[in-house]
Amino acid sequence: MHKALAGLNSDTLERYAPEALQAQLVTAVLLALGSNYHAEKYLAIVRERLSTLGEIQQSTAFQNPDFTATPELPKPDYTNQCVYLSLKLPMTLQRLQQTFKQFECECHRQRLTEQSMSIKQVTMDIDILLISLYITTNSLSKNSDSKWIVMNDRYPFKAHEKVGMEELIQRSM
Repeated sequence: MHKALAGLNSDTLERYAPEALQAQLVTAVLLALGSNYHAEKYLAIVRERLSTLGEIQQSTAFQNPDFTATPELPKPDYTNQCVYLSLKLPMTLQRLQQTFKQFECECHRQRLTEQSMSIKQVTMDIDILLISLYITTNSLSKNSDSKWIVMNDRYPFKAHEKVGMEELIQRSM
């Protein structure tokens, strides 16, 4: 089990908009996965795909009500899970985001269809919560370090994201 998350406190980390980090090399990510349609099937598929990129650790999967549901418009519950992914090779945030969109497509995610439906069927949603940037400490040496950053568009974290993150952090200690 990686110790990269040990002692991590997301409330004290720097926050950046994803647009500002597109060309940065990423070594690890903390992801939030979600599905409200055949969740067991699609979570298993995406975890398998993520494992092709590196080593993964996963939190417990939790079933949560859709926070946009109302008594007049009930919606299916989501199954949510956090996943820590340590990449085999660093890649840019832009490439990583494109890869995750491809994984969503492979799970038959259809964003245009979702927008036209009052009740969205989301087979798979992959959101990046935290990234660990690859930082070269000396251009003449091979020394490197990493720096965790909160993705500003995902903060503050939802309750299920906090629970999943805390579980992964506790496991890494």
